Amino acid sequence: MELGSNFAAKLEPFLLMSKSAKGAAAAKLIQDATSAPGVFVFAELLELPNIQELGKSETHEKFLSLLQLFSYKTYQDYLKHKDVLPPLNNAQTIKLKHLSIVSMAAEKRILPYSELLSALDMPTVRELEDLIIDAIYLDMLRGKLDQKEGQFEVEYTMGRDLEPGKIESVLASLKDWAATTSAVLATLDKKIADVSKSAASNKKMTERHEQQVQAVLKEVKDKESNSSAGKSGLGGMMMNTRKALERGDRMDVDYEPSEGKGKNRK
Repeated sequence: MELGSNFAAKLEPFLLMSKSAKGAAAAKLIQDATSAPGVFVFAELLELPNIQELGKSETHEKFLSLLQLFSYKTYQDYLKHKDVLPPLNNAQTIKLKHLSIVSMAAEKRILPYSELLSALDMPTVRELEDLIIDAIYLDMLRGKLDQKEGQFEVEYTMGRDLEPGKIESVLASLKDWAATTSAVLATLDKKIADVSKSAASNKKMTERHEQQVQAVLKEVKDKESNSSAGKSGLGGMMMNTRKALERGDRMDVDYEPSEGKGKNRK
């Protein structure tokens, strides 16, 4: 589940109550919403006409500023303007510090403890780590505490409400991200095509090499067969010649000339 996916539902009861709330009742509603557990997004409440009307009252204007603080500002902003803001109770202080961590995590992946201690006005590292762990359990962000390096490594964070006038810069950032992503994808596609082409070329070379090896092997085999056949034929011819000579020798030994026989009869 995406972080913060159920936060809007937690605001719903306050939206229902805000329909009839004006003046002091609307100011009280803001105090309750910013103190309530699990309520971390306030844009829908902030946009309501009767809530915006508080900005026209000197008495209740500070409560509208308080709601704006929790929507898209940080604990440091509170410290700078606390003289013109309502005092925070303990629940509000902790929640605003959690939201401040979210804002810092959205800008940097690595948050040194030193920066967090200063930004959140935390007295000890132990209390800071407890605050971060609470935010993780509240599903506001994900990450890892690195005590050895003294830093918080951000993996993911919920999205906060956008401050008026900031949407243009967000859109510009998204366009830059989209252009960068497209360029990376195009580069990857080209590399994949080059690898595929190289693989196909290597396959053809391997096939040609194999064909050449088979042709050489066949040629060697044929030469060996022809050589064996030639030796067999020559051996046969020599054997036949020897047999013929042997027969000729026997004929010479048994032959008696006719003239010799005539002389003996005289």
